[in-house]
Amino acid sequence: MQPRSLLLLLALLLLAATAEAAKAKKEKAKKEGSECQDWRWGPCVPNSKDCGLGYREGTCGDESRKLKCKIPCNWKKKFGADCKYKFESWGGCSAQTGVKTRSGVLKKALYNAQCEEVVYVSKPCAAKMKAKAKAKKGKGKD
Repeated sequence: MQPRSLLLLLALLLLAATAEAAKAKKEKAKKEGSECQDWRWGPCVPNSKDCGLGYREGTCGDESRKLKCKIPCNWKKKFGADCKYKFESWGGCSAQTGVKTRSGVLKKALYNAQCEEVVYVSKPCAAKMKAKAKAKKGKGKD
């Protein structure tokens, strides 16, 4: 019975110490807080290559800070990682150009990013889709 109570007491002490450390960390963050309200943030700069973890630098008057940030590896480099768009469905395939297009309207600009209101993207038409469509049409005629 005594080893159980000792383990329980040890677990309670560990829990209390963890809670106290978390509280101290929160208070430290509050003390480091700035009174400045007009922060200007730069783009997220990845640590290596063109995506992944990185830092964003911000300035406000004489103060400057660095925040951790992350650029998803599937982001559209043309638009920037801080510009979020709502895209419509892909349009039909153009027989002349061999591409299909769609537009996106700006949904959110993070960290005061300079974003275009409307963007257009295009991609090549998939040859596999045409083959599948022809195969389905052939089955229905039999």
